Amino acid sequence: MRVVLAAATNAMAVIKMALFCALFCSVVGTQAAAAAAAEKPDSAVCLGCHGNEGFEAPDASGKPRSLHVAQAKFEKSVHASFLSCADCHSDRLEIPHKENAPGSKVDCGSCHPDQKAAYLASVHGREAVEKGNPKAATCASCHSKHDIRRVGTDEAKLAIVQNCGACHRENFRSYTDTYHGQVNTLGYTYTAKCFDCHASHTIQRVNDPASSVYPDNRLKTCQKCHAGATTGFVTFQPHANTHDFGRYPIMWIVSKFMIGLLAGVFAFFWLHSALWFYREYRDRKEGKSRPHVKAEAIPGKAPEKHYQRFALGWRIGHFVFALSVMALVLTGMAVFYAETAWAKTIVDAFGGPRVTALVHRICAVVMLGIFCVHLIFVATKLWKNRRSFRWLGPDSLVPNLNDLWDMINMFKWFFGKGPRPQFDRWTYWEKFDYWAVFWGMGIIGGSGMMLAFPNVTASFLPGWVFNIATLVHGEEAFLAAVFLFTVHFFNNHLRPDKYPPPDIVMFTGAVALDEFKREHTLEYQRLVALGQLEKFLVDAPSKPLTLGSRMLGIVLILCGLSLLVMVLIGFLGGISAVH
Repeated sequence: MRVVLAAATNAMAVIKMALFCALFCSVVGTQAAAAAAAEKPDSAVCLGCHGNEGFEAPDASGKPRSLHVAQAKFEKSVHASFLSCADCHSDRLEIPHKENAPGSKVDCGSCHPDQKAAYLASVHGREAVEKGNPKAATCASCHSKHDIRRVGTDEAKLAIVQNCGACHRENFRSYTDTYHGQVNTLGYTYTAKCFDCHASHTIQRVNDPASSVYPDNRLKTCQKCHAGATTGFVTFQPHANTHDFGRYPIMWIVSKFMIGLLAGVFAFFWLHSALWFYREYRDRKEGKSRPHVKAEAIPGKAPEKHYQRFALGWRIGHFVFALSVMALVLTGMAVFYAETAWAKTIVDAFGGPRVTALVHRICAVVMLGIFCVHLIFVATKLWKNRRSFRWLGPDSLVPNLNDLWDMINMFKWFFGKGPRPQFDRWTYWEKFDYWAVFWGMGIIGGSGMMLAFPNVTASFLPGWVFNIATLVHGEEAFLAAVFLFTVHFFNNHLRPDKYPPPDIVMFTGAVALDEFKREHTLEYQRLVALGQLEKFLVDAPSKPLTLGSRMLGIVLILCGLSLLVMVLIGFLGGISAVH
């Protein structure tokens, strides 16, 4: 019995010892696991707190700092697939965190030693490490933090450019005014970006001989993209602006000239249009200007004869010219106002900036071609009639003193101080429209050719010419577009005497005799006196031609007004961005 009790006692002792050992191991294991978890938790644990929007903790100075992490962005980042929060933030992993703990010192160089060495030797690295400048750019300043992307992707390149602009706002603004920056703003990365010119991890100050944009190194830098670049490229000013006279005097002068030109043209012609509308509307309401029922609309009455004002060649030229101009406005303004939503939509619809630029240049060739053909035609005709042609006569488009008197008398009529003036073949506003094209072809066409062939331009002109060409090309295109779709449309289609629009004389070539007599009274009287009117009389356009011309005219007017709205959206958006 004693033996049995002794054995039982020993067994109980063994069991107790075993239970104690098991309990001890369990406690130690739990503490070890907890310690391990405290040492390096996974991302889910970290984001359990830091992924909550509005989470804050004090920084080293005691000020609250948001610790919110956009979890969805982090999960899409390049690091999320193989790194956890703890891999970068190993110095902040005491649980609970230290109160008033200093900011996390993320050492990107532990994984990217080569980039770290280059960065430390750069102007950014020296500012941050040697001078202790807290505002100096670090890895996260350029590459972002939790949503970092692979540097070779378009998304990453676009983000880096935006991050450069966050520190260098003035230079970023001037960069976006260049074609390089406009393409980048549209979401494409094949043109030069900040780091393509200034380098990335090895970036130095511009006046440092080691800098890639130091004067002695610029040509080599430009030749990375422009293989045929010449010494003219060296003086191109990628960050030139129009408000710093001290650094960019020519840009300042040209910009002020263009502003004065735009203000003068629009102030005069918009006032002219407004007064004209008011006066013509009153006269039409009182039945003074024209009959409310056209003679040819009376049942049983044969249509009256029409006056042949434009030959077929002029009409075809006008139509193709109008199409090319509208296409140029669409493709050009989409780049000029690259920051607008409609611009991105248009460029994407074309298939990108390269295709858009190709379409723009094709339309430019068409427009210039029509202009050259017109010049050849006019020069040939003038040569044949050189003995009898009167340069200041009624058939000439050369402005003369009578045009000035007509304009003065027109304003008198606006204010009820005199009768409506009578006009000959060409009115003063038609002459302005005509000669404005010559100015536009010289300014827009000339600057466009310079920009389209940069290597040729830089072979005999200094690089700052590109800055001037870019400025005048865009501003003059804006002037042309807004003038055409406001003043020109009003003069020819939208004034009360033309209701209902459109005027289809540029499609049919013929105008009703009563309208011709009213609009060009002096020409009508002259032809009657000379007995030549019959030579220009034709039958009224057929109903299908009239209907088709009206439909085409309405479509073109709607297209023009749509382009006007898009241009004004871009213009007003640019003003608000500046202010």
